[in-house]
Amino acid sequence: MTQPEIPLQREAPETGPEVVVVTGMSGAGRSTVGNVMEDHGWYVIDNLPVMLLPDLLRLSESREDPVVPESEQSRIGIVLDVRAQGFETLTSSLERLRERGWRTHLVFLDATNEALVRRFESVRRPHPLQGKGRLLDAIQQEREVLADVRTSAENVVDTSGLNVHQLSRKISPLFMSQSSERLRLAVLSFGFKYGVPLDADFVFDMRFLPNPFWVPELRSHTGRETQVSDYVLSQTGAGEFIDGVETMLEPVIAGYLRENRRYVTLAVGCTGGKHRSVAIAEALASRLGSSQIATFVVHRDLGQE
Repeated sequence: MTQPEIPLQREAPETGPEVVVVTGMSGAGRSTVGNVMEDHGWYVIDNLPVMLLPDLLRLSESREDPVVPESEQSRIGIVLDVRAQGFETLTSSLERLRERGWRTHLVFLDATNEALVRRFESVRRPHPLQGKGRLLDAIQQEREVLADVRTSAENVVDTSGLNVHQLSRKISPLFMSQSSERLRLAVLSFGFKYGVPLDADFVFDMRFLPNPFWVPELRSHTGRETQVSDYVLSQTGAGEFIDGVETMLEPVIAGYLRENRRYVTLAVGCTGGKHRSVAIAEALASRLGSSQIATFVVHRDLGQE
């Protein structure tokens, strides 16, 4: 009988660091889940020998030369496949970690034989256990090896009907922290004379506003300074532009969050990237920051002139 899929949930740790082990059938999406964890700020290690788990975490707790960066020491992800050395000791190793105060969770990814066959055929790679035998035989052998681990898992995720993006959306709530749920929005000012940023998702042209360069007392100042910022924002169309961008981005940001996209760059340009674009970028970043959006400003060409 097929074990029913358990709803995706993870008890938030009250105290102590947390370890999530992701394993399951080859081709079921372990790499995708590892990428999602990294996107949400987890420190992810791929195929660490199981017997080294206690040593890794002991070193991570060390105040001197920790293995895991300090900012990520409380959230560690281990992605394992059946070939990992000492895999058969996984359950007992996790139990020992719990005894030491670590909060551990086991996530198992599964898929039907038909789905796994299609995936291996599409990438034209052999199954890790296939050798010179048949693909279906290797899949069945792996199921038998993983049977006990699957039973021990708190979350079993059937990925059969999911593509990469659908799996990312489904698995993301399991690994989100309050900070990782927010979209990171970079507001980038630039000068058109130096080229349009290659990494911009949105580009806006501020050359419809009067140029402070032609005001002698403002020419040597930048859009980060009050006198220039006040001049730019007081011009006809400046306030309407900022209001319009905010309104336009509302459905876009909501869609990005649904699609699990977490990084967006909004670029605003003027002639030299010193006055208008800088002032507008600062104003947009201040306006767009919210509980769902973490904004930061980059002035690419400030100082070029």
